[in-house]
Amino acid sequence: MSSRFSEIVIDAGNKAYNFLDFLKQLTIFAGECVFSLLRAVKNPKSVKWMDIFYYMDMCGREAVPIVSLICFLMGLILGFQAAIQLHQFGTDIYVADLVGLSIVKELGPLMVGIICCGRAGSAFAAEIGTMKVNEEIDALYTMGHEPFRFLAFPKVVAMVLVMPLLTIIGDIAGVLGGYVVGVFKLGLPTAAYINQSVNAIYFTDILEGLFKSLVFAINISFVGCLQGLQSKNDAQGVGRAATTAVVNGILFLIIADTIITVLLNS
Repeated sequence: MSSRFSEIVIDAGNKAYNFLDFLKQLTIFAGECVFSLLRAVKNPKSVKWMDIFYYMDMCGREAVPIVSLICFLMGLILGFQAAIQLHQFGTDIYVADLVGLSIVKELGPLMVGIICCGRAGSAFAAEIGTMKVNEEIDALYTMGHEPFRFLAFPKVVAMVLVMPLLTIIGDIAGVLGGYVVGVFKLGLPTAAYINQSVNAIYFTDILEGLFKSLVFAINISFVGCLQGLQSKNDAQGVGRAATTAVVNGILFLIIADTIITVLLNS
């Protein structure tokens, strides 16, 4: 029993140490990103703009259908659940308030962040991990180039640019899902539902969701790229890096969402 308890304590200590070490590496990674951003502002020609456009297309345009579908279904589900409770009190019109605020302030950015974490975060980790297996990153070091500048910086910029746009699309799709429930299930007039949604959602609520999306974009790209750089030089290491990028990305995403929500609403 004592031996088993010691193993549990040692295992917990190792995992805590690894997590703190990962936070340390993530902080260093963030510093490199800021340094690269400042250098890009001073010398825009040094930025690989074609790579940024490529990752914007991959992370943005290709994600629009799945983002729209999932956010629409989320708004639909939320509308049905709200309708069941509010209909008992004759307050069907407040379905617009509940769905609109929940989607714009919370579920829209969160669902888009989780989708991008699964799509882009894992792709970033797998791509950089494969380059590490093929010794391409070592070749960059040998030639005197910074891997972050060529590999991570375009991904970070692309994610920061497309995440707010995807969040806006997800918000519209989610509110549309609530509209379908309100109008076709509860029989609310279209004009009344739209007016109620407009009156319930303030511009500051939209800004809160967009701010969250920016934080989520930085989180997803940082974790994905860092996991790729830390992957082992074999096929299994690349697979584990992609999986860990998704798990850690969602974990940090939820933590960031909690902190931002508490700070902005306290």
